[in-house]
Amino acid sequence: MCTQDHTDKKKALDEKLTTLPTSPGVYQFRNASGRVIYVGKAKNLRNRVRSYFRNSQQLYGKTLVLVTHIQDFEVIITSSEVEALILENNLIKELKPRYNVNLKDDKSYPYLAITNEPFPRILFSRQRKRDGSIWFGPYTEARQLRSIIDLIGSIFPVRSCKYRLSAENIAAKKYKICLDYHIHKCKGPCEGLQAEEDYLRMIDEIIRLLKGKTSTIIRSLTETMQLLAKELKFEQAAEIKAQLDSLKRYAERQKVVAGDGLDRDVFAVAIGEDDGCGVVFKIRDGKLLGSQRMYMNNTSGESGANLQTRVLEKYYLETLELIPDEILLQEPIGHDEEETLRAFLSEKQQDEQQEKKNIRFLVPQIGEKAHLVEMCHQNARHHLEEYLIQKQKRGEAAREQYGLTALKELLHLPHYPQRIECFDNSHLQGTDYVSSMVCFEKGKQKKSDYRKFKLKTFEGSNDYAAMEEVIRRRYSGSLSTTLHWPDLIVVDGGKGQVNTAFHTLNMLGLSIPVIGLAKRIEEIYTPQARDPFNLPKTSPALKLLQNLRDEAHRFAITYHQKLRSERTLQTELTTIDGVGEKTAFRLLERFGSLDGVARASIEELTAAAGTKVANAVFRFYRQ
Repeated sequence: MCTQDHTDKKKALDEKLTTLPTSPGVYQFRNASGRVIYVGKAKNLRNRVRSYFRNSQQLYGKTLVLVTHIQDFEVIITSSEVEALILENNLIKELKPRYNVNLKDDKSYPYLAITNEPFPRILFSRQRKRDGSIWFGPYTEARQLRSIIDLIGSIFPVRSCKYRLSAENIAAKKYKICLDYHIHKCKGPCEGLQAEEDYLRMIDEIIRLLKGKTSTIIRSLTETMQLLAKELKFEQAAEIKAQLDSLKRYAERQKVVAGDGLDRDVFAVAIGEDDGCGVVFKIRDGKLLGSQRMYMNNTSGESGANLQTRVLEKYYLETLELIPDEILLQEPIGHDEEETLRAFLSEKQQDEQQEKKNIRFLVPQIGEKAHLVEMCHQNARHHLEEYLIQKQKRGEAAREQYGLTALKELLHLPHYPQRIECFDNSHLQGTDYVSSMVCFEKGKQKKSDYRKFKLKTFEGSNDYAAMEEVIRRRYSGSLSTTLHWPDLIVVDGGKGQVNTAFHTLNMLGLSIPVIGLAKRIEEIYTPQARDPFNLPKTSPALKLLQNLRDEAHRFAITYHQKLRSERTLQTELTTIDGVGEKTAFRLLERFGSLDGVARASIEELTAAAGTKVANAVFRFYRQ
């Protein structure tokens, strides 16, 4: 029956393929449950969609997997490739198909708005509205945009108030000048002290500045200043000069990357295993104004050229920046994609009333332009590495939290074990018996709460007595008041150690959950339970317990080795007449070990510790 259903569906799919139009448009592939798993655009729908089903041997990677899940498809015919480009972008945003490359949406990125009112204001906004305002952005960093707004305020006296400055309100003397007027941050349009025409000329200068036309503004302001000086309006000329000085300082900070003064956008992409980063350099008047980056995932099997095309399309679909003269690319894009993008950019220039330009797409190989692309690519690699590090940290944090959740459910704890303390004992044939306690909070080490114990209430080898002593000392006396109580106690050992810890806690009147982790086959023991149980090796709860146990073991071994070395020092070197603890340490530091001291010549010992000590040590080891 299932085979018949599959045959019927394949037949229906083949019939739909024969009826496909040759028009431009968008296609959507669906899986068996009817969910859209891929959205694409095409100049010719028939050729593009059929290419997925012709020869599976020519497919690879993600595309091959995609085709095995396609059970149905539908197409939307558009009047042009540009419409298809826009529709594809909107559908991907809305549907989030499984097999499309995912680019980080810029809906949270900030914009700069020049408001649509008689005396426009400069605003920071995260939501672009169709209210007639002039918009710039998106900017990748809010800090970068705020610094630009501060810069504009330092050069131009733009009002910061929220007054509704209509001609009627100003004539009615409805508003009064504020502090900004007195510190020359505003020229007082609220009281009619600045004409609207003069204010709008300033807004035009700001727009040119935001478009990167600093040299044009400097020339314009210089001419205005000289004209005012000729007319003997020295106070106004001085104000313009102050603006010019601030603007020149800003222009000097901009990095000149091209001597021809052209407007360019430079694109490059860095690719990881299943992630990528695209970077755009915005160059205006030959100066690098800034950059924007986009992160991608689900990139496995995608070529660099395809990913670069996706970055290009997303950037120009959503940016409000000036369209440049040249677009420099890391790799060539397909002819159809280039023509579609060129047509879209032409329409965008017309819609936004920008200067009509014959845009050039270039893939430079040598010279200054190739250096720009390489510099852009280096930035993309750097940002991708940072992104992958942060992604790994987020994954580790999620695993740690998942490990705590799994432990809570596994042990039926009343709440998450945010604080866990783990104990381990160490000794050598019953000598130098020590115990360690390590602490993890929220799945991470808290080394400031680590403690070590030199055990002294028993002799010989007795793990149960060791466990009883360390639990009693930790949870009574001074430590019980200086450290927080844990939500879970883990001991390194089996049934005997767990039950010893449990009974000791009961004697102290405490009811803290306690478990044991045995090393041999990673069995977990709980108090008074007859049998242990195991967790899958991939369990995040087991990973967390293993990290705790291994850290406690490391801490105990380190302390035990220190005590052994001190005891060896005390029982051998310090038994020699005339050798005290400080001298013994000096000899060990000079010769590296007891063996080194024993093999040292009388001359070497004399140089290290003096004649009397040298003779005593030399005789001790030679005898």
